[in-house]
Parts: sequence; structure tokens; C-alpha cells
Amino acid sequence: MVHTRQNQSTLSKAQKRRFVTAVLALKRTGRYDDFVRTHIEFYTGDGDGGLRVAHMAPSFFPWHRKFLLEFEKALQQTDPGVTVPYWDWTVARTPAASLWGEDFLGGNGRRSDHRVTTGPFARAHGDWIITEAVTDGDFLMRDFGRPKDPIALPSKTELAAAMDESAYDEDPWNSLAPAGFRNKLEGWPSRRGDRTWYNHNRVHRWVSGHMLGAGSVNDPVFWLHHAFVDLCWSRWRQRHPEAAPYLPAEQPGRGQEGHHRVLAAGDTMPPWDTPIADMLDHTSLYRYE
Repeated sequence: MVHTRQNQSTLSKAQKRRFVTAVLALKRTGRYDDFVRTHIEFYTGDGDGGLRVAHMAPSFFPWHRKFLLEFEKALQQTDPGVTVPYWDWTVARTPAASLWGEDFLGGNGRRSDHRVTTGPFARAHGDWIITEAVTDGDFLMRDFGRPKDPIALPSKTELAAAMDESAYDEDPWNSLAPAGFRNKLEGWPSRRGDRTWYNHNRVHRWVSGHMLGAGSVNDPVFWLHHAFVDLCWSRWRQRHPEAAPYLPAEQPGRGQEGHHRVLAAGDTMPPWDTPIADMLDHTSLYRYE
């Protein structure tokens, strides 16, 4: 059955409560931390050896689509009516946005140690204890906008610059790809050492705290962020129907940077052995409001 993912700003109080309840149920059973560990395991960068699938690679979009689907399936085993909402960070751009409410994801971390003290994921309630990628403590941390090194959420103009790209991705198929929708939306700097981030990456840095790095799944806002990233990919496909839905079509040749380091269109994605081709269209699985 096709289900609907909706904008978090349109959720009713009951829908927020059901989503939070299902997420907390996964945490209690340990299944939520399995998702955290999976993301950590497959967060492989340009400078690391081996295959890159989750980040800095063409499979960024299909890999996270499958990851979201697996999480959504787990939620629905607790409550069949729950879906993952999305956060349009070009519109809901301040700490006053509804997703940061006491009845949903809770707010910013406190100034002293960035510990989140409001909402259902505050450590004081005893339901949300960080066990993976632990930093200063076992509590959820956020530091909205990073006041000591200020950063803003991406604007509509910045997102549009990625959506206007006519090619899906481009050689060298990593964080330095000079053009292509994937790298422009994923948001890596155009030069090594540059501290300018874009779109998807900028959002992680704006939330900060646990949203920085491979353990970002520790913050439940991860799912709402990536649902919007997934929606942007869907809209890009609609805007550029003539473009190849995934590149590279073939494995990069010997001597090329991506050789045996990225997935080609006909490959399958670990850890699920899911064909990339199966993740290029979501309309038989879910739709967006």
C-alpha cells in the first residue's frame, strides 16, 4: 500500500505523538541504535579506503532512500499508521519552527554543554540515552546555528542552484565533483580545506551536536532532514526527465579515482543487496504531500 509522507509543519498533535512514540519504542528495543551503527559503518569518506556508498558518492540518494524505508518499516511494525515526515529547511528556518516544539523533537541544547533538555528526547526522561558515537556524555546534543562559528540554514536560492543541475553526477564521483545534482545537493565544499558547506551538509552543521559526523542518526531530526533530501531528489527527477537517473552507468575504469570505490547503475547496495535500480522511483511505495 502506498503511504504518504507529509511536511512536519502540517502534522497534528496526535500524529506527532504517534511518531515520537514509535521512535521511542525502537530505542527501547535497541533497534534504533542498529540504525545508528549502520550509518556509522557506511560513512566512508574520500580519504578512506574501500567502497563509498552512503556519502561522497553517487549512491548517496538511493542508499539513504533505502535506509529511510527500512526505518519507516520498523516504525510501522510498532504503529502501521506512522510515516516519516519531512523538514523543509528552506521554510522552517528558525529555532521557533514547529519541529523543535516540546511536543515533537524538543529544542536547542543548553549553552554550557549543548545538552537538549526539552522534549521527549531529553536525557532527563531516561528514554533517550546515547550509546553510539558518544562524545561528552550520553545525552543528545544540539547547537543551533553554531554561535561561536555562525552558520545559516540553506536558502531557497542555494537549493535551486542544485536543482538546476542537468546531470545527476560527474567524474570523479566524490566530494570534489565540480558539477552534478548529487554533489551540489549533498553539499561538499568545492575545494579541499574550504569551510563553505551547502544544502544537505549545511543543515547537519546548523543543527550541530550529534548531527555532526557519522553518528548523526542519534538525533531523530536526521530522518526528517533526509526525507526532505529524498523529496528534492524526486523533484529533480521530475524537473529533468531527460537526464540519466543515475550515474555512472558503468564502473569507472582502472586508474580512475572511482574505480571499485563507487557503485555503477547496475550494482547493488550493501548492506541490503538492494539494486540501485529498485530505488530510482518511489511512487509504488510512498508519495509526498
